[in-house]
Amino acid sequence: MKRFTWFNAVSLTLGFAFLYIPMLILIIYSFNSSKLVTVWAGFSTKWYISLFSNDAFIDAAWVTLKVGFISSCAATVLGTMIAYIMVRGGRFFGRGLFSSMIYAPLVMPEVITGLSLLLLFISIGLDRGVFTIILAHTTFSMCYVSVVVSSRLASFDVSIEEAALDLGCTPFDAFKSVTLPIIAPAVVSGWLLAFTLSLDDLVIASFASGPSSTTLPIKIYSSVRLGVSPEINALSTIMIAIVTFGVLTSSIISKRAIKRQRLEEEQAFKNG
Repeated sequence: MKRFTWFNAVSLTLGFAFLYIPMLILIIYSFNSSKLVTVWAGFSTKWYISLFSNDAFIDAAWVTLKVGFISSCAATVLGTMIAYIMVRGGRFFGRGLFSSMIYAPLVMPEVITGLSLLLLFISIGLDRGVFTIILAHTTFSMCYVSVVVSSRLASFDVSIEEAALDLGCTPFDAFKSVTLPIIAPAVVSGWLLAFTLSLDDLVIASFASGPSSTTLPIKIYSSVRLGVSPEINALSTIMIAIVTFGVLTSSIISKRAIKRQRLEEEQAFKNG
């Protein structure tokens, strides 16, 4: 076993410091009573109160949450279907092209994706708004969902599903009653990943949004260009809290599912 050396400790400390010290400073200064974001003048929560009375930020937040929820649900359904076809579909005509088209958005620059979607919406005469942002976010986030679910399906014991089919289940019933509960942690993780990507997206949303459909990242970016205000620090702190809660929830669900699966395997081994 390799020892945990001082070099590993220093590297780990510097890595975490580089990632989280800026966030920690942002959270601390969100409780600053001064309007100057770099000058500490005492503890205060007035900027959170001011934030919740700011209609522009509230409207942008509702648009972002609505887009994130709907696009994440659609991306999860489509991504799970894609993953099932790629893992269980075997060899079929055009599989290589289909696989390349699925993985291409993962490495494609966001500005290219946003510009291509903008040209598509203009060419078909679709007015930009909340609906176009949902389509855009679903398009790129379902690829991430398919990767997460595919990795779980690849390690899935097919014999369990075959046993359900032998007992009279239809393919859909076998997927609903056997496969889906087992891969549920991966599906939930894919949904949370898609929601986080939608919550964070700025580039693609700026191409797909219209005048009446400003998302929160776009609103923050436009406000920061005029100068950072303590309200933005407060808003960023709330977003960090939401993402942290989502990550912890996903981790807890995954650990419980793994523990439950191990207990079921041990029980089946004892009974067998």
